[in-house]
Amino acid sequence: MFNKAEELLRLCNEKNKRISEIVIEKEIKVNKTSYEDLMDRMHNVLRIMKDSSKAALDKEIRSVSGLTGGDAKKLEEYNKSNETLTGSLIISAMAKALSTSEVNASMGRIVAAPTAGASGIIPSALLSAQEKLNLTDEQVIMGLFTAAGIGEIIAKNATVSGAEGGCQAECGSAAAMAAGAIVELAGGSPEASFHAASFALVNIMGLVCDPIGGLVEYPCALRNASGVVNGLISADLALAGIKSLVPFDEVVDSMYRVGKMMPEALRETALGGVANSPTGEEIKRRLLN
Repeated sequence: MFNKAEELLRLCNEKNKRISEIVIEKEIKVNKTSYEDLMDRMHNVLRIMKDSSKAALDKEIRSVSGLTGGDAKKLEEYNKSNETLTGSLIISAMAKALSTSEVNASMGRIVAAPTAGASGIIPSALLSAQEKLNLTDEQVIMGLFTAAGIGEIIAKNATVSGAEGGCQAECGSAAAMAAGAIVELAGGSPEASFHAASFALVNIMGLVCDPIGGLVEYPCALRNASGVVNGLISADLALAGIKSLVPFDEVVDSMYRVGKMMPEALRETALGGVANSPTGEEIKRRLLN
């Protein structure tokens, strides 16, 4: 039914439907499933997202390596101080993103959205929007379908793999998916959703993937926290009526080209960036021993 944003937008306009509704139609047709089964599966996805977003807020969860953990709880406690610079919504969203990242690093259950390394962004963004906009779970699920449609376009025309395109392809894609979904949840148009998704990708185009010790922990978790903020501010930009000068499909193509230009050392090999810093190398030696 669609492979590019241009095609999806045309379907939305022709049928006078939201992105989520077109994506649902495609899922039912392609996977030969019923609407009820599809919704049941997405309710389960949302439940897992909620669990991982909250799991580390009130208790310290350490990674299997022992390298990271406990930061979600620190941020949640900081939020309760009412002395934050950026406000409760942003701090709470970052804490939720860190929580899912810490659950992932401890081998807990998460939803790869679109990857495990970027799994904290979409849950924290949409759950924060749910709290702010007083949305029902059913409405949030529609947002997940919107995110899925945007993610499908990126995956088909570029990549969501850090090993292939750097962290821009993982956290960037997740932020784009979240931004587009939030715009729809807030009542924005399909066009505005893709403007938001474009902003999110442009904002971190060129971001490298440099996990210390080759583990999806540091700086991955921090990039989940900044990624959800990227998604939220990109949605606000679009909801304010600001438009991307470059269409989403062209932004995706550009992201892919940039990823291909990156040296291998900057694409999840742990051979460059902070992974290759003296401290990063020392941590790697310690982990290997």
